Parts: sequence; C-alpha cells; structure tokens
Amino acid sequence: MKILSMTATFGKLSNETLTLKPGLNVIHAPNEWGKSTWCAFLVAMLYGIDTRERSTQSALADKERYAPWSGQEMSGRMDIIWNDRKITIERGTKGRTPFGNFRAYETENGLPVPELTAANCGETLLGVEKSVFVRTGFLKLADLPVTQDEALRRRLNALVTTGDESNAGDALAQKLKDLKNRCRHNKTGLIPQAEAQRNALSDSLAQLRRLQEQSQGIRLRQRVLEQNMQLLENHQTALAYEAAQKDAQRVDAAQQERRDAHAALEALEQACRQLPTRQETEEQLRLLEILQLRQSDLEKEVLPEVPQPPTPPAPFGGMDAEQALQQAKSDKAAFEMLSKPLSPVLPILAGLFLAAAIGIAFIAWYASPVLLLFSGIFFFAHIRGKTAQARDRKAISNQYPGLAPQQWVDMATAYWEDSKAFTQACATRDALLRSQTQKSDALNQDTRRLTGGAPIFQSIAQCRKILSTHDELRNAQIRYEQASKQAIDLAAMAKPSKEPAFPDTLTLSKEETIASLADAGAELRLLHQNLGSCQGQMNALGQEETLSRSLEQVNSRIRRLEDTYSALNLAIETLAEASAQLQRRFAPRISQRAQELFGTLTGNRYDRLQLTKELHLHAGAQGENTLRPALWRSEGTVDQLYLALRLAVSGELTPHAPLVLDDALVRFDDTRLALAMDILKEESGQKQVIVFTCQGRETNYLENPIK
Repeated sequence: MKILSMTATFGKLSNETLTLKPGLNVIHAPNEWGKSTWCAFLVAMLYGIDTRERSTQSALADKERYAPWSGQEMSGRMDIIWNDRKITIERGTKGRTPFGNFRAYETENGLPVPELTAANCGETLLGVEKSVFVRTGFLKLADLPVTQDEALRRRLNALVTTGDESNAGDALAQKLKDLKNRCRHNKTGLIPQAEAQRNALSDSLAQLRRLQEQSQGIRLRQRVLEQNMQLLENHQTALAYEAAQKDAQRVDAAQQERRDAHAALEALEQACRQLPTRQETEEQLRLLEILQLRQSDLEKEVLPEVPQPPTPPAPFGGMDAEQALQQAKSDKAAFEMLSKPLSPVLPILAGLFLAAAIGIAFIAWYASPVLLLFSGIFFFAHIRGKTAQARDRKAISNQYPGLAPQQWVDMATAYWEDSKAFTQACATRDALLRSQTQKSDALNQDTRRLTGGAPIFQSIAQCRKILSTHDELRNAQIRYEQASKQAIDLAAMAKPSKEPAFPDTLTLSKEETIASLADAGAELRLLHQNLGSCQGQMNALGQEETLSRSLEQVNSRIRRLEDTYSALNLAIETLAEASAQLQRRFAPRISQRAQELFGTLTGNRYDRLQLTKELHLHAGAQGENTLRPALWRSEGTVDQLYLALRLAVSGELTPHAPLVLDDALVRFDDTRLALAMDILKEESGQKQVIVFTCQGRETNYLENPIK
C-alpha cells in the first residue's frame, strides 16, 4: 500500500493536506508542527478510533486528545494505491461518534470498494491488526524497543514455526483455553456459576426458614398495635368531644360580643345622623383654622408711629418746602448777580467827557462846562449804582446770617426732602391702616358667616367634638366587623363531635395522642409491608421440598464439570509443551535479518545478535567472547540495535505497509544517520518510507549524500 496524500481536521490540524510519494519521504518540520498528530491520524484513518477508551489522570483518550482545536467535526481523507488501484478513504463524525462515518471508493470513478469497511480497513490493507502495525510500522525515539504484544507474538511465532500466519497451533490452544475458561476462569465459568447456584439454593433454604419465623413475629406485633390504636382512637374521640364543647362556648361568647358591638354601632349611627357629615365638618374645621391663623397674623401686624412734620428753617418761616426752595434759589441768584462788578461804560464815558472838556478848554472854553457837567453826571450815576448794589447785597445776606449762598440752597433742599419724606410716611401709614381695616372687615365677615357670630375657638372645639363622634362611629364599625368575623370563624371551626364509644382511661394530650397514633400507624404499615415482603420472598424462594431437590441436582452437575476441567487442563499443558518446542525455532529468523541490518548500521563492528522469545536483544562486537544485553551498550548503539530489530520485524510482518519514523534518528550522529538513511533508501524500494524529523540532517543527506 502506498499513500498519495492525507487531508485532516484532526487535533491541531485544520483541513490541512500532506502530499507524499512512493519511496522515501522526508518531512522536515519544527517541534509542535504536528508530526506526531499526522502519525496518529494515519493510524486512525486505517483502524478508526476506539470510542470505548476513557481518559485517565495520566493519559487522554484519543477521541479527546485529537478533538479538532478549531471546534469543527473530526474528519479526514486519505488517497492510496492498493493492488494497483487508486482508492480514497474518508472518515467523518457520525452523531457524537468521531470517525464513525466511513467511506471507501475508487478515486477516479467514485465506485465503492465493498471489501473495505470501517472495521476491517486497516487489517485488509496492511494484513495485520492495529497493535501489530503500531509496533512494527511506526518508529519513534521513545518506542524504538520492540515491546511484547500477544498479536505480535502470535504472528512472529507462526511465521517462524510454520512459514505462514495461519496460527493453527495458537488457535487450538486458544480453543482449549476458552473451554477451560468456560468451565472456570477466576470467579467466572460454568463451575463458579454452578457453585454460586448451589450457594444460592443453600442460602434460599436458610432464608426461607428465617422468613417463616419473622412472619410469625410480625403477625403477633400487628395484633398488639391494633389494640393500642383502638384505645388511642377512642381517647382521640373523647378529646375531640371535649374540645367541641369548649368551641361551642367560645362561639356563644363571640355571638354575644357581636350583638353588643352592633348595639353600640346603632347608637353612634343615630347620633351621627343629627350631625354634619365628616367631610363637611373637616372642611369647616379647615376653614376655621385658616381664619384663626389669619386673625393671629392680623393681630401681629403693627402700624408705624404717626410721622412728625419737619420744622422750616428760620429764613423760611411761614413758607412750605416748595416756596422755601424757590426763595433760596432766587436769593442765591440775586446775590450772585449783585456780587458782579458794574459795567465800566459810565466811568469810561465820564473820563471821555472830562478829557474832552480839558481838551477843548483852550479852544472853545464855553463848551468845556457842559462837558464837565456830563462827566460829573456819569461819575455820580456810577457811584450811586455801586452804593445801591452794596445795600441790596447786605439786605439779602442779612436773611441768612453766617451762611454762604450755596448753604442757603442746601438748607432749603434739606427742608424740601424732609417734607417729601414726611408726606410719603403719611401716605404709607394711611395705606397700611386702610389695609388692616379691610382685612379686619373681611375676617369679621367670614367669621360671622362660618360661626354665626360665635367665637372662633368655640366653633373649632365644636367641630373637633363632631369629628371625635365620627371617629367613635368608625371604631365601632371596626369592632363590629371584627366581632362578626371572629364569630363566623369560630362557628366555621367549631365542628360537632360524637361521644367516645367506651369510657376513656388514657391521660395523653391531643398532640401526644396524634403522635402515638401516627407512630403506631406507621409501624403497622411498615409491618404490613414487611409481612408482604416476607410473603413475597417466600413465594419467590419456592417450596422447601423443591429447593432441596434442586440443590442435589446442582451438586451432581458440579462433580461432572470438575472432571471436564481436569481433562482440559491436562490437554493445555500437553499442547503448551509442544508449542515450547516449536518456539525454540522462533528467534533465529528475525535475529538473522536484524543482525544483517545491525552490522550495516554499525559498519560491521557488531557481527552477532540474538533475539529471545520475549523480544529482548543481546549483541556482541568483534573481539567480544559473550553476548551482552542492549542495556550494556551506548544510547546511540542501542538506538541502532532496536532500529535494526524494528526493520527486521516490519519486513517480516508488514512487508507492504508504509514505514513511518517520527524523530527516530534524532540521537544518531552524522555517521550513524548516513548509514541509517542508506538502509531506509534501500527499504523504500520495497515499501513506502515516511520520515518525520525536527532537524534538517536527513534532508541535507538526501541532497548531499556522504560518499
């Protein structure tokens, strides 16, 4: 069989494809790339996945270890060449079973291959079971030693001893062993079954007698319990009758209380019919309290004192403020006008006329007196004007002794402002007085309308008294409702009870009686169940006579089976001795081929090799007198030794199956690696060889082989 390609959704592989070729394939990839996953995928595609395997604390089952990391369903495809036919094998998830769906068909035309099924695919294609292929067709660094396996041992033994793999001797030995195991195997087989049947019959007889005694005890206890329960039930009836009498008394008291409450309620209802309603009273009380609050607020309001008019200053006696301000402003303006110097026109004219009189006195002396007269008139008029101006100023300033003209206006202005403030204060006080009068009138009017002229506090007290009466009515209604409910509830709870059937002599309380009845009833039911169980068990066990007869028959059968078991044991011992004679020929054939490969791998340094029946290796180098176990050799030599053995075993058992190496040569030095690669190239002429490696030495050797 040759693998052309593999496509896997398996573990860390997500729809990835690995393409191969016939002959030697070297796949160089780093650690964690998925080399071991591809190896596991190859085995799973051929032999499927054991869904019965369970994970342990130290190891995961394959169905969990290789569940796709991507979350997709586990699936795969493998294109192969088998018997010169191109075939495609597909496996996929079926329901919750990984690789439960299988399909094999001709790659080119899609026709199914009926001889390949999910169960026999690997064994049909490779000719060996899964355990044999894993131990011969796969080489890993940690698994180079060939470990013992029953299937591997059978095939090697048959191959060496008979020349084929028919396993006739092993089949006969297995058949005898199966027959022996059928008679007895540990605690299983016909003999243990018969012995168990004998023990069961003996136990049944003993159990039947115990059940009969137990049934008699149960019936006796049932009669005692039934008598006790009759006494307890009569006592319970007496207690119930006494309680019913007390309940009737309580019902009568409750009925009387309800009648009293109803009478009080009717009296209050009659009183409330003569009164305003609660809503009307509450509304009137609210309005009265508002009026009382308004009256309190009105009493708290205080009018300001009557303002006093300002006294006019002395200069303005008899004048109001407006006249005084006008007078001050007028006097200030007149005083300022009189304080200004007179016009220089008259002195100038007087000087001109005087100059003219002097000037023309020598020319026209008769005109000079006239000019002098005019000059004197002008001078006199000017002096008289100044005198009148001074007199008027003094008359004005005498009205304001010791004050400057601006102070006259300031004093009049202050008087005017005081008068204005007085007028405003009077107006404010008058407005407040009118407001208080209006509020008082309105309050008195509202009060008279609500109280009919009675004082507010008296009307408020009356309203509260009415509300108190309404409250008493509501409480009376509540008391009546509660009394009615209690009377109804007590009447409902009160149940008639019959008198006890016979005089009661017990002194237990009601709770103790109920508990005792419950315990007795539970025990009686349990006894009834136990009695039924005993009866059922006795019916199931059968009659004592029948059991005794069956026990004798089983003892006779055990004696016959023990004779058969002894004969089978003798036959197996005889056949094992014969097989041991044949197994002595088992190791030489594999040893010879392994010795040839080991000599090639070591440059013919080791020329002797021996394989024991347990597949343990002993090797000897040139010059050594004895063969030593593999553990005596260096790690590199041990790897070469087991590689030779694995190749020899693989050549014998799986001559046409692919040979897969997973980092198997990582501990080989360059020289040993070159020798191993030469052998693998030679092997690839007979079968497909796939080498997974994390180092590049294998690839480099193929590109540049050592000469």
